[in-house]
Amino acid sequence: MKILYTAEAQAVGGREGTASTPDRALDLKLVKPVGMGGTGESGTNPEQLFAAARVSIGPNEDKPGYGLAVEMAVTIPGPEREAAQALLEEAHRNRPYSNATHGNVEVALTLA
Repeated sequence: MKILYTAEAQAVGGREGTASTPDRALDLKLVKPVGMGGTGESGTNPEQLFAAARVSIGPNEDKPGYGLAVEMAVTIPGPEREAAQALLEEAHRNRPYSNATHGNVEVALTLA
């Protein structure tokens, strides 16, 4: 795919953290939805920010229209690199958005 544009954001702290773009045009507090045990405090959640990753768009090579590619550079403090890599791969296999986009979106995972 020939990349035409790439959007980038960083999410820190999961459902109770922050999400922001490098230029701070997006700078949000993340909160757990009430339906998942959240308190109802003001903020947004990953479901509302599906693209809180490095997302590229470009023309499909094998069919009409455009496609997406996602890069995720993940930092996992604490465990040895081998254990962190295994944890990253397991999380990717079980992540709802990974399951939803499997086979439709190119995904590159990098342990930072």
